[in-house]
Amino acid sequence: MRLLERMRKDWFMIGIVLAIAGAKLEPSIGVNGGPLKPEITVSYIAVATIFFNSGLSLKTEFADSRLHASACVFCSDFNQGSWWE
Repeated sequence: MRLLERMRKDWFMIGIVLAIAGAKLEPSIGVNGGPLKPEITVSYIAVATIFFNSGLSLKTEFADSRLHASACVFCSDFNQGSWWE
């Protein structure tokens, strides 16, 4: 019972150790051009996932105010974009 509680508490650390051990045993999976395609997954998918998770953790009041501010900036930039003509 105590071991199961400890595993539930430290599940992330256990996952990291297992991932490192797997990479040590079979490094060909993560090389460039390998099945995981790290040149794509790390540069695009991982970064997009990090920003998506960060956005999910925002409070709704903050997200609503930022969305309104973004819309105002977009509209003002769009309206002023034709001033040079």
